[in-house]
Amino acid sequence: MNVGVFLECKSPESGGGYSLQTDIFQSFVEIADESRHNFVVFCNYKQPKTQEVLKSRGIKKILYLSPNLIDRGVSILKREFSQFRKYWKRPSRLERIAYREGVEFMWFIDQRPVLVDLPYLTILLDLQHCLQPWFPEVSSKGGWDHRESAFSWFLRRASLIITGNEAGRAEIERFYQVPTERIKILPHPTPKFALNMPSSDGKEVLDKYDIPNGYLFYPAQFWPHKNHANLLLSVRKLRDEFKLAFPVVFVGSDKGNQRYIKKLVDQLDLSTQVFFLGFIPSNDLVSIYRNAFALTYVTFFGPENLPPLEAFALGCPVIASNVPGAKEQLGEAAILVNPKNTREIAFAIKSLYDDSELRRTLIQRGFNRAIKWTGQDFVRGVFSMLDDFESIRHCWGR
Repeated sequence: MNVGVFLECKSPESGGGYSLQTDIFQSFVEIADESRHNFVVFCNYKQPKTQEVLKSRGIKKILYLSPNLIDRGVSILKREFSQFRKYWKRPSRLERIAYREGVEFMWFIDQRPVLVDLPYLTILLDLQHCLQPWFPEVSSKGGWDHRESAFSWFLRRASLIITGNEAGRAEIERFYQVPTERIKILPHPTPKFALNMPSSDGKEVLDKYDIPNGYLFYPAQFWPHKNHANLLLSVRKLRDEFKLAFPVVFVGSDKGNQRYIKKLVDQLDLSTQVFFLGFIPSNDLVSIYRNAFALTYVTFFGPENLPPLEAFALGCPVIASNVPGAKEQLGEAAILVNPKNTREIAFAIKSLYDDSELRRTLIQRGFNRAIKWTGQDFVRGVFSMLDDFESIRHCWGR
């Protein structure tokens, strides 16, 4: 088949979505010649280095410009109104380019819905707007309606949907009634930067940011669902009840909730213990993982999360939220806690402090789990899906 591969325009500051898309795409480029299919890469941003790599692999790249106001308006009408879709026959710019290039199937390396009149494969990260609609980042300012209308069309129309585990599959079936056989499970790959980084103690990075030893680490953008608040309450409980004053290092871009969290730090009298580093480069991130006492990833969202895999690969023990899908993703390599229960979070941290053997065991289990899933494993899984679908797609012309 001629397969279109669509790259969304993302920046490193966008978080896990950027890391996942980047790792999958880089792995795809590395092993594209293992597949018998022909690939055309669509980008809506210019990246000369990517162009050079693709040429060396014999892959064609098309610069797909972002749609203009008219295209966006038509896309909204098509998404919201089935009658409009019924009578509007003009292909979108993306469709016109895909038809011109002979594309028979589209692979979206992101979950942002894009309406195309072609068979397609998409990767779904979460449906938290259905499960936890009270969080403002998935509901306010029309956010819930936008997500619902977009996913309702996009997922039901998809030929194949990739999710990371059985919890993700169950959510797609539950909320959008997609048949089981169209939902495929491929676990998120452990980010390449964490797996391939040379060993180093990285103490100079701690000096650079003036971070004390023995800190808890939480790399997460400042969304309400990331639950920084309950982690802070747990840290205060450790200090007041057990005389354990753990430093806390927060890394991540502000998505509107950082001001509230900083105010809470002051209210809890934790200002000398909490460090806000903002967005930092991956080389520094590696050193902060390696020197942390533990990763405390207490998000309310699932069904998969990347930072625990990064911590596993870099020798950092993990305390993570026991959200649906967490047990399947992390197994026995992490301590799982109720993200609403500050006492449970505090006791999980204290258990690592009291039991050094438990901490060493988690580090070893984590590393063993991290190396199970790589970007190349993921891409080979996609290639297998394309091979299987080809027997259907060859039943009609372009």
